[in-house]
Amino acid sequence: MIWYPYAQMKTMAPPLQVERAEGVLLHTDRGVLIDAVSSWWSTIHGYNHPVLNAAIADQLGKFAHVMLGGLTHEPVQKLTQKLSEWLPGDLDYCFYSDSGSVAVEVALKMALQYSVNRGRERRAVLALNDAHHGNGMDVRESERRTVLALQNAYHGDTFKAMEVGDDEDYHFAFAQKSGVVHIPTRIDALEKAFAEKGDSFYCMIVEPLLQGAGGMKMYDVSFLQRARELCDRHGVLLIFDEVATGFGRTGHRFAADLVLPDILVLGKALTGGYIGHAVTVARRKVFEAFYSDDPRMAFMHGPTFMGNALACRVALASVTLFEEQNYMQKIQHIQEVQRSALCGLCDERIKDVRVMGGCACIEVHDERSLCGFREYAVSRGVFCRPFGRILYAMVPYVIDDE
Repeated sequence: MIWYPYAQMKTMAPPLQVERAEGVLLHTDRGVLIDAVSSWWSTIHGYNHPVLNAAIADQLGKFAHVMLGGLTHEPVQKLTQKLSEWLPGDLDYCFYSDSGSVAVEVALKMALQYSVNRGRERRAVLALNDAHHGNGMDVRESERRTVLALQNAYHGDTFKAMEVGDDEDYHFAFAQKSGVVHIPTRIDALEKAFAEKGDSFYCMIVEPLLQGAGGMKMYDVSFLQRARELCDRHGVLLIFDEVATGFGRTGHRFAADLVLPDILVLGKALTGGYIGHAVTVARRKVFEAFYSDDPRMAFMHGPTFMGNALACRVALASVTLFEEQNYMQKIQHIQEVQRSALCGLCDERIKDVRVMGGCACIEVHDERSLCGFREYAVSRGVFCRPFGRILYAMVPYVIDDE
């Protein structure tokens, strides 16, 4: 029996049977439906795209996968080079994994070990200069065990994997437990958090501009700009989780183009929705904290399917399509259409209407107002998936006006 996601199996409605898909259309046992949610926001080029199909087929004729442990290959090298050239600033160091959730775990683990490694490095310097001081601890680094995050944050569903593990070779840098402080997306709350606990944070993680599964909440870039300033002042790494927001969903190519994070996480649309794959991209200063003759300073992490050759080939094709076919102009047009259709929509059941880039959202006061909407939408030729009090659309970028 298939155990389906985010559902009470006893009471869930039968899922629609997809027979084939092309462009923005799903051909199902209930008819042909426009996919309004891009298979959880990933299929930005639509389905069955000839360019992406060809990339997969060509690579499959060579090999589908080899591990990156002691081996490498051209698809991962070319994708890494492309991302290095394409992403802003010195976001040049790519660590691959097989899903957005894992990539976020990688980012948090990387940020924590960055702090641990810096403390170890400073103690080593002190030991060389002064044997007495070398026996002490660098308090500023050793006591950084807290993450600053946002209220209503969603960064994936992985849970407790390292906690139940017990291998010192892999987890020695993470023996101490971490805590999390959550704040709203208000600058006064941000400033208060840093004033009270700034020196205990090892990182701040955000979904920039648009909080997806937490309720399609949207906020201003000024919050990110102030976060960057405070992170710099307190020596805290800033992580942007752009698994959902990247590749144009906010109306910007990446929020990282507006404010440069220290670590950037990409997934979902990275492969155009063809294969689960993700990447955690670090700036030079982060990478250099691990670059050492000391094996304990290495980043001990390695998903089996990281850098999968099929995924890298289709990701490179996806990025190239995005770049060459002027997707930002398509997204701007989608935003204009959605604003024209939805903004100004008034009803006593509606709490708010929000549009940003490739995302549109209607929030109702009472989730019961959306009961039956999924079936209604199917009867009108649209597949959508409301959750809670949120009805939203994140359509493939290849959708046309008709």
